[in-house]
Amino acid sequence: MKFWPLKVFFLSFFLAAIFSALTSFCSDMNVFILLMIMIIVILIGILFDMIGVAALTSKEATFHAMSAKKIPGAKESISLLRNGNVVSSVCNDVIGDICGIVSGSLGAVLTAYITLKLNANAIWITVLVTSLISALTVGGKAVGKQIAMKKSDSLVFFAGKIKHILHIK
Repeated sequence: MKFWPLKVFFLSFFLAAIFSALTSFCSDMNVFILLMIMIIVILIGILFDMIGVAALTSKEATFHAMSAKKIPGAKESISLLRNGNVVSSVCNDVIGDICGIVSGSLGAVLTAYITLKLNANAIWITVLVTSLISALTVGGKAVGKQIAMKKSDSLVFFAGKIKHILHIK
């Protein structure tokens, strides 16, 4: 864990660069498609936040029995739990924060698009779009955290199965 902050820095940098580059392609999109992409990015942030919380609240014992039965994803789930602090940091801080930044960038593109198309007051459109992004993100994460604490085993097992399917170590 000695180089963990450095790894997080570079992971964040490259993920943000990729997502920001993709955001730049959104300026020519239909407003409905742009809104849908923005909502998907917010939902990804919420899902990863839930997985990060679940990785800290779930217990290993559930997955040892599953692993003994050779259920796919059980060993990966144990790995996620044993590295709960790293999983939480990546899911909550890296991916969650990047999704927040990208949704804000998409919101800026959406604001510019609406302002130009409707010849509307940019201030009010900015307030409306920013408020919508904030409400969806903060409200979604609040609900997601409650679900993650109640369904932590299911969420960790879901992440473990994805990790198993994608052969991620």
